[in-house]
Amino acid sequence: MKQNIHPKTRLVIFEDSQTKKQYLIKSSVNTKETAVFEADGKEYPVYKVDVSADSHPFYTGAQTFVQKAGQVDKFNKRFAAKVSPKAEEQTETTQEEN
Repeated sequence: MKQNIHPKTRLVIFEDSQTKKQYLIKSSVNTKETAVFEADGKEYPVYKVDVSADSHPFYTGAQTFVQKAGQVDKFNKRFAAKVSPKAEEQTETTQEEN
């Protein structure tokens, strides 16, 4: 195995900027800031992340569907232009039956 080709790793605090939850992970990321890790009270380099498992909607169960404004309307207009008159009649009759 070649020597001196891998980056130097060290313990780094990854801090969620929304919830302020800290994770101590071995990483090679370059940082300029330092902070005290809440669990052991020692000072480590800190790297702030926008989203972590603590704040990601998928993991928290608060997942919402945010769509760009007008995208759904744009799709509906394009789709409506391609629907044939027979298909419209069929959908109207099925809606009346229900």
